[in-house]
Formats: sequence, structure tokens, C-alpha cells
Amino acid sequence: MTDRLSPGDPAPDFTLPTDSGGTLSLADLRGRKVILYAYPAAMTPGCTKQACDFRDSLASLQAAGYEVVGISPDKPEKLAKFRDRDAITFPLVADTDKAVLTAYGAFGEKQMYGRTVTGVIRSTFVVDEDGKIERALYNVKATGHVAKLRRDLGLD
Repeated sequence: MTDRLSPGDPAPDFTLPTDSGGTLSLADLRGRKVILYAYPAAMTPGCTKQACDFRDSLASLQAAGYEVVGISPDKPEKLAKFRDRDAITFPLVADTDKAVLTAYGAFGEKQMYGRTVTGVIRSTFVVDEDGKIERALYNVKATGHVAKLRRDLGLD
């Protein structure tokens, strides 16, 4: 089982390629609150629903001081197609070797259709301005998660 993060833990830093051809480092976002969400695969129904929910809530999340970043093991080229197809307006980062997902406890064994498989554990992390984990939510649902997160953060 992958070690999971808890509130107060330092958020593992990363520098990863993005959907737009550049790189993004967590350190570049220091001083801002970050919602980092891990999803299994771009352009699948659940991941599309979740990304569109974050997209549709982005303005109010940013108004409350949050930056949103999606992370998956997809290649940057696939992330670019996902961004373009679904008008995703926040950065998507590619963790193709799954090292960052593993560091966050978002890659490992999970239950899928009653079987144990190894893969991305749909998770969301809220990182504070100092780079510490404020919330670590594992095994979240694709549908309704953003609304629940907004309630938990006191935004609704």
C-alpha cells in the first residue's frame, strides 16, 4: 500500500510537463493555495466529468484564492487533446512515470469492479500557501466531488 499524506505534511514538490508544452513546478505556486487533483486517464467519461466540474468552478475557486492543477499519467500530447476537446482552462500535468502520483499516495492498489488492480487512485489535495497539505482526499468520486469540495472549503 502506498503511504498516504495527511494534513500538515509537506506537499511533495514536482516539476512536470504540461498540456501546453511547458513545465509546471509546485514551487512556482508557493504563496497561493493549490488544488491538485489526480485522475486516472484523460478523455474517459468520469475524468471528463470531473475536469469539466473543475473548469466550471474555476472562476469562483480562483476568486477564493485557489489554483487548480490536474495530474495524470497521460502524455502531454493526450493532455493537450483533452484540454482542447473539453475547453479545460487550468493546467494539466503529465506524470508518465507515476513518481509524483506515488509520492502523493495516489498510485497503488485499488478496488475496481470488485477486483484489486494497480492504478491511479482518484484523489484531491489542497496545498496551503506554505506548501503544506491542508486536505488529502482519497478515493473520491468523479461526479459531485467538486461540489462537495467547495462545501468543505466553505465556498458554498
